[in-house]
Amino acid sequence: MKKAIATCLLLSAFAITAFSQDKKEDKDTRWFKSMYFQWGYNIETYTHSDIHFKMGNDDRFTLHHARAHDRNNYDDILKKPLEISIPQYNYRIGFYLNHEHTKAVELNFDHAKYIVSDGQTVHVTGTIDGVPVDGDSVLNPNRFLHFEHTDGANWLHINYVRIYHWVPNKAHDRKLLDAVAKIGAGINIPRTDFTWRGQRLNNDFHVAGYNASVEGGLRFYPFKKIYIETTAKTGYVKYLNALANTIDNKGNRARQSFGYLEGIATIGFDIGF
Repeated sequence: MKKAIATCLLLSAFAITAFSQDKKEDKDTRWFKSMYFQWGYNIETYTHSDIHFKMGNDDRFTLHHARAHDRNNYDDILKKPLEISIPQYNYRIGFYLNHEHTKAVELNFDHAKYIVSDGQTVHVTGTIDGVPVDGDSVLNPNRFLHFEHTDGANWLHINYVRIYHWVPNKAHDRKLLDAVAKIGAGINIPRTDFTWRGQRLNNDFHVAGYNASVEGGLRFYPFKKIYIETTAKTGYVKYLNALANTIDNKGNRARQSFGYLEGIATIGFDIGF
């Protein structure tokens, strides 16, 4: 995932350089007028989810209405301040579509973490070890299973953004407070950590489904080019084929969908040319 972050940052730097070199041309001929970049962190709450497993031995079973929680790891910011990608983070690379900065599109990445809560009792139906099952079971990683996307749930999507300049800073002839609204959709690239009867494997990153979301909040500009954005976001996530392998059990896949509510705080930088 660190390589993915570095790649995105490199691409944005390339775009900035190319745009700067081309600044002598008429800006109105370009599809975007300037850019912005944001980095920050998030918290989530999730709806219950039916999780469908298709195992490599042809067993199929479902956990019904499983509860899950996030893991924000904010204390790691103090313990390991240079490892900024340990907590649940967000970044956005945006492109303003007009000179007034009221319309934009942005590449959005949410590194959220989704952990099915151990110790809960869930109803299980299907076939396990070739035997039909239909009853309640306690989720225990040693005797049954544990399931999470903690490297993470990873929602990558494109947002369309509308920005409303609410409060100007008349003393400095610039904006002070904006309202923002966003709508977007994209793909999920989870790294699923799965434990089956005590045997665990943190699977590879894998394109596993799709997502859609809406978001709204405020941007506060303490400086002309630097802002703090706080937003609330809600969306729907569908995983069609998340990897659920272990060291000795291959070919396992998981399918699920859930809704979420997310709180996000980021620092942003407007990049003008």
